[in-house]
Amino acid sequence: MFDNKTCVIIVGPTASGKTALSLRLAEHYGTEIISADSRQCYRELNIGVAKPSTAELNRIRHYFINSHSIQQEVNAGTFEGYALEAVNNIFQKQDMAVMVGGTGLYIKAFCEGLDRMPEINESIRADIRKQYEAFGIDWLQQMVQQHDPLYYSQGEILNPQRMLRALEVKMSAGRSIVELQSERPVDRSFKIIKIGVELSREQVYDNINRRVGSMMDMGLLDEVKSLGAYRHLNALQTVGYSELYEFLDGKITLEKAVEDIRKNTRHYAKRQLTWFNRDEDIHWFHPGDLESITGCIRHNK
Repeated sequence: MFDNKTCVIIVGPTASGKTALSLRLAEHYGTEIISADSRQCYRELNIGVAKPSTAELNRIRHYFINSHSIQQEVNAGTFEGYALEAVNNIFQKQDMAVMVGGTGLYIKAFCEGLDRMPEINESIRADIRKQYEAFGIDWLQQMVQQHDPLYYSQGEILNPQRMLRALEVKMSAGRSIVELQSERPVDRSFKIIKIGVELSREQVYDNINRRVGSMMDMGLLDEVKSLGAYRHLNALQTVGYSELYEFLDGKITLEKAVEDIRKNTRHYAKRQLTWFNRDEDIHWFHPGDLESITGCIRHNK
């Protein structure tokens, strides 16, 4: 259906210049942008999630920004369905779509589909976990060996959480989690080209440190205070918010909270790079090298 259509996906660590590049590419191709960021979709979160500015959002139409409330459950499956609908909408008008973000699992879901895991029977789950709490890991290993020998021979049999998951899947669906995870990724009906934004680690870390300072100057602490009634929600269990709640609870100083945000954001950037470096389909460029990036896209279309 979309054999002549292409989605360019811009990936990389936080504070590496992805947003600026996505805007330049969207303007170059006369198209629209789908965000692949697990936090920018929340209307209530602004400063702490480094959303594009109002002017940038007005320049180019964006999808999956301000699209959900923090009181809604949003996960990779949510994103997959939303993004496929968005790219379909863009392809009705243009041959090219741009996606940008650093949430690797969301991008994987869009490109390949998620593992099609079955619904777990809650009574089975509760019973397995109750017995594990009573009888321990030896019992759990024995049950996995008995009911899912395929997982027992290949899986992590010293990891209780993985074994619990394997057992509840097998008992609920009658199939090994190994079989379900090895099923082929879905084939999308459009071309996907992945562009990685590459800066030195020192530059990324410097950008992070300056960005956090800018966020504080813009009023991040006030934003965090205003969301205090919702701090238990999953959307707020995240870098930039949880550290400032520690400060507001009197557990640490404001200076310590700000430094923790910087440190935890640097750690997040490192995990993002580890994820994306495993993907051999990504073409890496400096974010300012638009000529080489558009040349790569032209060559791979």
